[in-house]
Amino acid sequence: MSIRLTFWGVRGSIPCPGPKTVKYGGNTACIELRFDPADKLFIIDAGSGIRELGDKLIREDLKKGPIDTKIFLTHTHWDHIMGFPFFVPIYIPGTHIEVYGPVTYEEDTLDKIVGDQLRYRYFPVRQSELAADIRYYQLKESEQEFEGGIKLRTKYLNHPILDLGYRFEYEGKVLCTAYDTEPFRNVFDMKPDDPNYDESVVKEGEMVAKEENEKVLRFFEGADVLIHDSQYTYKEYIESKLGWGHSPFEWAINAAHKAGVKKLFLFHHDPLRSDEELDSLLERYRAMIKGKTSLEIDVAREGMTIEI
Repeated sequence: MSIRLTFWGVRGSIPCPGPKTVKYGGNTACIELRFDPADKLFIIDAGSGIRELGDKLIREDLKKGPIDTKIFLTHTHWDHIMGFPFFVPIYIPGTHIEVYGPVTYEEDTLDKIVGDQLRYRYFPVRQSELAADIRYYQLKESEQEFEGGIKLRTKYLNHPILDLGYRFEYEGKVLCTAYDTEPFRNVFDMKPDDPNYDESVVKEGEMVAKEENEKVLRFFEGADVLIHDSQYTYKEYIESKLGWGHSPFEWAINAAHKAGVKKLFLFHHDPLRSDEELDSLLERYRAMIKGKTSLEIDVAREGMTIEI
């Protein structure tokens, strides 16, 4: 019994094909999960990488019968849903897709946010013209179990819109995702000489941020694999990226170590980050933690498949 994981898109923000991104890939977030022995298919996020996954499903899975899958959206920023109109199974009669994603607390529901990409204003095919049976389910923080003993727990993360981390448990194996997210911090932090300074408010803000970060660590606890946002270095993050909703490498590594994670995949690479830079950063961070932790780290790469 195992979970088989394949990366189809590992970039953040926008697709970035080109000579500097050949090794790790330029597509935005999409991950394929297969749960043995029934080979159940789950997909996490529908970034541009889902297009190639869809082509593979048509070549290999469709001949076995209609495609039946669940798509779990971490959130609805465009780089995580932009591939949906190019996912060929949605045009195939008999396809059954369940789309799960965070409650928006806005007027627009999940089906409208995702489906509005399929309007003549943006695309030549309308959502009402799709041949597949597509159903939408909005999620909050919760626990549920799917057929075959696949358990899912969700956790709100720290991003400018509601964003869910996913923790899948199957036959004693655990896989967690945490993207897009950044450390919770004290939003009321200010210096004592600030005219609006209130010591009690500052202390309460510190306590809340600490508690929320501890909740995230408990969510990761003991995971066999954690896939974590690491769009920035700590220097980049501190200098100009605070509040953008993405983590520095150092935070992801430290959090995985504290939570007792076995293997960490650094993910959601900045579109400006070249293959050469990612190689160099991986070498640096591996050297920094060598002999100090049992944690293994790697950089997520398109086409990479692992067994958990």
